[in-house]
Amino acid sequence: METIQAYLERKHEELGLLNDCLRHRLDLARPRSIDEVIRSKFQLTAALRAEHELHEWNATETAWSHTADPISGPFEFSYDYQRADLTVRGPSFYELDRGCASTAIYTASGMAAISAVLLASAQIVEKADVLVLPGSYGETLELIRGFVPHLRLVALSLPLGDALACANSPRILLLDSCCVADAFDAVLRCDGAGLDLLICDTTCFAGRSGRIRRVRRWARRYRVPLVLVRSHNKLDSLGAEYGRLGSAVFVNDNQHEPRTEHPWTRLSAETRNAVRLLGGAALPAHFPPFVGSAAYCNLTQRRVAAILRNGRSMARHFAAKLPELSAELHFAHGLYVTLRGRRSLDEASARQAAADMSHDLRAEGFPIRHAGSFGFDFAATEWFHDATTGRYSVRVAVSDLPTELWSDLTVAIARWWRAHQPAGVGEG
Repeated sequence: METIQAYLERKHEELGLLNDCLRHRLDLARPRSIDEVIRSKFQLTAALRAEHELHEWNATETAWSHTADPISGPFEFSYDYQRADLTVRGPSFYELDRGCASTAIYTASGMAAISAVLLASAQIVEKADVLVLPGSYGETLELIRGFVPHLRLVALSLPLGDALACANSPRILLLDSCCVADAFDAVLRCDGAGLDLLICDTTCFAGRSGRIRRVRRWARRYRVPLVLVRSHNKLDSLGAEYGRLGSAVFVNDNQHEPRTEHPWTRLSAETRNAVRLLGGAALPAHFPPFVGSAAYCNLTQRRVAAILRNGRSMARHFAAKLPELSAELHFAHGLYVTLRGRRSLDEASARQAAADMSHDLRAEGFPIRHAGSFGFDFAATEWFHDATTGRYSVRVAVSDLPTELWSDLTVAIARWWRAHQPAGVGEG
């Protein structure tokens, strides 16, 4: 159990890490409240981005100056016109084994990364099946349906059985960190030898998560080429959404050469070309200058651990107090849960419910906001669409808050949600 005093001390360390990245440190007092933590963190990250722009004034889109040598903390960049050939030197966001070969391609967002990979696969295969699990990210599925015609979506359900076995068409597994926990774990108990490619969206896992290591071991066991795609403005920015940054990391830590039925070794080069043609290269200013150090790794680990503890606590409470109103309490990542209405929700009603709940509970003094993301220092609510079932619900994103305060907020959310659900047919 973390007290408010211990929490504020930990947040003081986080703010100090950000402040130390500035050439001209801000004069910040030790935070005395959660609101001060949140305000100071966003103020510092804005100052970091502004300072980067002022210092790197000659590193423009047209690369007109041969004296430009842009950097952001531990990251160094080189590029020509419009960053089409962007090269990044710096620490990995993942904990990769020493000697593991990997190629990282950075993009302007997580969706830009996975879009480039999927579109680039057309240069490798004429047709392929993409296997997706319950709870997979809706916009990724929308992208495949609408813009990647050479890929056919195949929705898997539990039990998986022989769903990953060889088939007539090449098979790509999209293993999404936002899928339900049972489905994610079921995949890693299956034989993956029938797969041609594994794309793992790691956005909802910390970069040093043991689940990512499990995925890598599983891919290595069955010699499946592995691509890790990620949005970095969630868990990699100490809760402040530093900037829109994504990546596709092509991992090769197989002891033997990958299977060669299809030339997937070309996928990284084709993805880099897709990023160039789509104009989706990353902005140097969006690379967080505070990553890579031991202090950063320690603070991030403690943040995520607190979020996961709070998430487990909330799931237990909702399972006990809102069993009929809980949509999904056990996603693989543990970062949020979803609530259903007694009557079916659509996008508009789910959005309004999320906004109303945040407004009312914030008026009671709780650190909660209507915001469309997760990993903050405040709880966040938003509408949620399950693309595999078509149902709408309200997502409650778990935050890094002191244990007792989080327990009180959990109780308040359950109370509010039950009180504001109209009776269904036959109830009253």
